[in-house]
Amino acid sequence: MSRLIRTRVGTVIGTLAIGGAAVGVYTSLRRNIARFDSPIPSKAVFSGAAFTYLPLESSDQVNHNTKKLRFRLPDSESISGTALTLNTDKITTASLLTFSWPKGQYFPVLRPYTPISNPTNSSSQIDEPGFIELLVKKYPGGRSSTHLHAMEPGQSLLFVAAIKGPQWTPNKVGHVVLIAGGAGITPCYQLARGILDNPGDNTAVTLIYGVNGDEDFLLQREIEQWEQKFPSRFKAIVTVSKPDDGSTLKRGYVDGTLLKEALPDIGSKDSEVYVCGPPPMETNLVGSRSKMGVLEELGYRKDQIHKF
Repeated sequence: MSRLIRTRVGTVIGTLAIGGAAVGVYTSLRRNIARFDSPIPSKAVFSGAAFTYLPLESSDQVNHNTKKLRFRLPDSESISGTALTLNTDKITTASLLTFSWPKGQYFPVLRPYTPISNPTNSSSQIDEPGFIELLVKKYPGGRSSTHLHAMEPGQSLLFVAAIKGPQWTPNKVGHVVLIAGGAGITPCYQLARGILDNPGDNTAVTLIYGVNGDEDFLLQREIEQWEQKFPSRFKAIVTVSKPDDGSTLKRGYVDGTLLKEALPDIGSKDSEVYVCGPPPMETNLVGSRSKMGVLEELGYRKDQIHKF
């Protein structure tokens, strides 16, 4: 390991320690860091701490500020290990913690992103062998998103580990409500796919998705396919704050009025709600220590409300 890498690793560990997320990381990093061309056995890459560089296979512009980045796993048989396993007692959502060192920046950046990789022919898991895909929205001044958007195929990104999110038990309740704002659609998409693609899960899913404009409707094709494939189990309500002229999408925001219109069984004990979006939206819906959120006001108990 060169002097430059040792220096950067030392800085990384200092940064992680400040955030309270790196007990013993220095030792793990030195021992476990690997590149794509290292002799890594075929396995679930993110079953534990990974510290693995993966090369960018392709970068596709989805809209004006979002790209789909496809990274190659160590071999064609490798899986990420983060997809929701089907036909099990419990399934766990997960994001991937990435590490980048943007050009011209003194400090590195750690950011989690939720994989959106689609299944292939596997009947037991929705985890595509050989690749992972991330949907990355570029934010003004966003160091990580700007760096990822500038990446070219062949360049590599360091993936640190998988971060577990909320767990789901198939058929735990009859109805799951997913509320997403902007790029917060990715964990909602991951959980919805885990429920809908599980033949042993009969849970109904309602997605309520708020975006700024028509072109910000991410994963539109996949969501519309679900509506056709699961007409009795899946419903999507998409609301746009600034719709295009002639837009067919609903104008408005994700608020109490919309939730009352979209959810006939609002507040039902046989339901759970999962929320992911910009902080102001999450605070408004979920509440804070000092203020009750809209969801509680509408009758949901705290134990029914979850944030990714």
